[in-house]
Amino acid sequence: SVWTKMRTGGRLPPGPTPLPIIGNILQLDLKDIPASLSKLAKEYGPVYTLYFGSWPTVVLHGYDVVKEALLNQGDEFLGRGPLPIIEDSQKGHGIVFSEGERWKLLRRFSLMTLKNFGMGKRSLEERVQEEARCLVEELHKTEAQPFDPTFILACAPCNVICSILFNERFPYNDKTFLNLMDLLNKNFYQLNSIWIQMYNLWPTIMKYIPGKHREFSKRLGGVKNFILEKVKEHQESLDPANPRDYIDCFLSKIEEEKHNLKSDFNLENLAICGSNLFTAGTETTSTTLRFGLLLLVKHPEVQAKVHEELDRVIGRHQPPSMKDKMKLPYTDAVLHEIQRYITLLPSSLPHAVVQDTKFRHYVIPKGTAVFPFLSSILLDQKEFPNPEKFDPGHFLDKNGCFKKTDYFVPFSLGKRSCVGEGLARMELFLFFTTILQKFSLKALVEPKDLDIKPVTTGLFNLPPPYKLRLVPR
Repeated sequence: SVWTKMRTGGRLPPGPTPLPIIGNILQLDLKDIPASLSKLAKEYGPVYTLYFGSWPTVVLHGYDVVKEALLNQGDEFLGRGPLPIIEDSQKGHGIVFSEGERWKLLRRFSLMTLKNFGMGKRSLEERVQEEARCLVEELHKTEAQPFDPTFILACAPCNVICSILFNERFPYNDKTFLNLMDLLNKNFYQLNSIWIQMYNLWPTIMKYIPGKHREFSKRLGGVKNFILEKVKEHQESLDPANPRDYIDCFLSKIEEEKHNLKSDFNLENLAICGSNLFTAGTETTSTTLRFGLLLLVKHPEVQAKVHEELDRVIGRHQPPSMKDKMKLPYTDAVLHEIQRYITLLPSSLPHAVVQDTKFRHYVIPKGTAVFPFLSSILLDQKEFPNPEKFDPGHFLDKNGCFKKTDYFVPFSLGKRSCVGEGLARMELFLFFTTILQKFSLKALVEPKDLDIKPVTTGLFNLPPPYKLRLVPR
């Protein structure tokens, strides 16, 4: 029965022969799935079929095929592919794992709310700059002693999301805030674990088996409950004419549409949208920053050039702002190279085709999962000579000016690309430049002895744990 279901419908691209139930799991190194996907592309071409468990997934390898699918045929590849560990908790609500009209409506609302976030008061940039100042104050407390930057670097983007969602920031030692940070951090790391990968392959079975995957769902519920508590507080003081934050805007929409029984503006979607913003907006930004600082410690010559440019253009006392970005081509190139080099999300989140789709010489049946393999673009040898080497020159022309490229896709492509891309770019630039303006980064060992290889490679590339010293400049 399973075998028949696997082989029916469409004219799928070629791929390795799967086994019933386990699919192509024997062809994958679960400790380094991206490397396995690139190896298979050399054998089967840029479009091939892989079976994760019992179900087919079409892998897109390289810029041309990813662009063709997500941009040229974007409306057909708009679906969200399966990620059962999250689907089973969020049940199609929110922004990231919703589909169809609900997804379009909530994404449009969230984008508009983020764009209009100033609400006539402080702009989003001012909020990020304020958080950057708080971050630097906290970093000064390390007094140039060795420390692990994981926690502090996560606090800053998490507070920005708190500011957007409910117009509040927390001291870094606040117990409620610490609890929220713990939930987000543990779940982000657990997404790479064997337990979660097993659940995503065989969810029907794993639901009934005890294990660490159950802790993941409990923590997702904890984040949701945290947001619902804030929603209750907002309901008591809501003034629809003067929205203070994302929650106020959403509650106003709920009130507007209270007579529409089928409206997607409800408390469940509000809670899950908030959870999505926290998960996507906290750990991804902080992990990129943490990996970035490690790379600068590993390459002191790059750090020295960033310091020189910041001193020359901004000085050491004027807070960096987004208008400075155009005048800082080398620093901008370093930030882009960090994101390219670490390929934080190697395979993007899975897409799915929303109808039977003709793609190149194949027919992909409706609902089939699709993996746009972002690593194959970010590590493309033709676009980025020596892609395995950390080199800001990948984003600089012969005159030292910043060089744009269509191959820079850490936020994915098309209509399903990251909803918070604009905010993430702003945070990375302002946090990065503010830290480098105020501190020199020092390794505890010889830079050449530092290990920069990702500690786990699955859904995310995560940096190895490390300590450094921040010496005030």
